Amino acid sequence: MCLALVIAVELALSGWQPRDRFTWFLEVAPVLLAAPVIAFTWRRFRWTSLALVLIALHASILILGGHYTYAEVPLGFWMQDAFGFARNHYDRIGHVAQGFVPAIVAREILLRTSPLRAGGWLFFLVTCVCLAISALYELIEWWTAVATGEGATAFLGTQGDVWDTQWDMFLALCGALTAQLVLARLHDRQLARLRAA
Repeated sequence: MCLALVIAVELALSGWQPRDRFTWFLEVAPVLLAAPVIAFTWRRFRWTSLALVLIALHASILILGGHYTYAEVPLGFWMQDAFGFARNHYDRIGHVAQGFVPAIVAREILLRTSPLRAGGWLFFLVTCVCLAISALYELIEWWTAVATGEGATAFLGTQGDVWDTQWDMFLALCGALTAQLVLARLHDRQLARLRAA
């Protein structure tokens, strides 16, 4: 409940005078879709605290990117200055999260609703789900650009990088692999406690 309140406040603040209203809506749309789904299914499917914290973290990344547009988030400019990057890399954080968080979400859904158990097939299928989500997001960006033309420039956020789409998917892959390798044991313990309760 506390996480939901924090996200609601962040969303309200982000929606107040965003840099570009259309881009704001596109960037926060996943939050606007996921929040009601989590709320309406809460009695039947209570998430682990790990999944909820990661979902909230990802929502915060999207909300901040929506307010400023990804290419203009101050944290990205700080990283650009501190590390000598050629561009604002805040969008790269978002794409790592786009693999990292869905990996735990997909892992939880598959472990709780399918006959799959921890092991190679679960790892492979979770990775595939994360890559599919990343590819779908890139297609949505493309469709938006085709439909709206110049209006989608801030949403695309390529900043002149011709390999931006490939970087986005690669970073989502890195996020998915890292989440599974680093958090699987913690996730399994939380799932066991949830089943016991």
